[in-house]
Amino acid sequence: MRNPFNNKINIESSLLSIILAVLFLGINSTGTLHAETLDIPIGLIMQEEAHHIPLSLLQPVIEDIGEAGALQGIDDNNTTGRFTGQSFTLKVEKVTPEVPVTQLFRKLHGQGIRLFLLNLPANTLLKVADLPEAKNSLLFNIGAMDDYLRLKECRANLLHTMPSRAMLTDALAQYLAWKRWTKWFLVVGRHPQDKAYAEALKRAAKRFGHKIVEQKQWEFEPGARRTDSGHNREQQMVNEFSQVGDYDILIVADESDEFGEFLIYRTYRPRPVGGTHGLSPAAWSGVHEQWGATQFQRRFNEQHARWMTDRDFSAWMAVRSIGEAATRTASSEVDRLRSYITGPEFNLAAFKGRPVSFRDWSNQLRQPLLITSARLMISVSPQQGFLHQFTTLDTLGYDRPESNCAK
Repeated sequence: MRNPFNNKINIESSLLSIILAVLFLGINSTGTLHAETLDIPIGLIMQEEAHHIPLSLLQPVIEDIGEAGALQGIDDNNTTGRFTGQSFTLKVEKVTPEVPVTQLFRKLHGQGIRLFLLNLPANTLLKVADLPEAKNSLLFNIGAMDDYLRLKECRANLLHTMPSRAMLTDALAQYLAWKRWTKWFLVVGRHPQDKAYAEALKRAAKRFGHKIVEQKQWEFEPGARRTDSGHNREQQMVNEFSQVGDYDILIVADESDEFGEFLIYRTYRPRPVGGTHGLSPAAWSGVHEQWGATQFQRRFNEQHARWMTDRDFSAWMAVRSIGEAATRTASSEVDRLRSYITGPEFNLAAFKGRPVSFRDWSNQLRQPLLITSARLMISVSPQQGFLHQFTTLDTLGYDRPESNCAK
């Protein structure tokens, strides 16, 4: 039976903000609000994406990843802003070898922008956060999953709406514990980000009672999969590679998306595949339809002719967090916005069945995470039975006692 409380908390907070704003500001006899328009510009700085050939013609090449989600957030903020006297705009800049990120940041800062979304690698994020101009700015990390940004290299001016690798792998490990698929065959890619994901998987396995019974490094170069005989090569290669001892599930660490999909249905033993491919944890997915997400998905698809990605959702969450804080504080001042966003009163509807908020020690957005297949949502973590003294959302990722960033 559907819980009526869930329906209540999943009404978009922007609607509640509208009601509060009307009551607070009042409407004059001509139907206009007594507040003057407050312009709130937001900057988005993006790293140019490396050219990547999709695994399938069904998979689109996305040029505006993150940007599209931010634009949807701007539209949603301005829906509320028409009543609260606030106007939100987005200024987008892309980092190229010719134009370094610090130059772009200073350019936007010189235009009066103090609120930034950053879709950048972790080391570049820290360079921006440490700039003198950034000290009076509020930055949102919408792309980097590196755990050290939440563990030891925290910055007071840097908030994270993208889940960390530890959060994602904990979400998967909780579901696999519920399924009692405790024996893992771990396959790791050749790139640094693949190895980082593998380390997060190992931590999650230990934390939730799993055992990695086999581990292998994938060392084969991506082949010519569109040749007539490509599937034969992959079929033989994966079959031979996966002839190991018994296990419950093959877990793949392939953030680079080079080989993980090839493992599905081709392993020597008939076993499921999970991790970065197959049964996967995600902040967002096009398959998500619950808690009002269907209408949200359709709006995004109608505007951008594709489905929302993790980074789009993270960008949307960042813009909506700014909008919610601006509505509640009736301000665009960085200190007031940050204080509200990281404070105990902040919570935001996110189409996930419960409100989300920020951890005050690491500035990480705590949120439920989806467990998905290619076409269906399989589950949502945290799973039932995993308890926490404050909120079960903090069973995903590093908790306060584990972080050197704890205040």
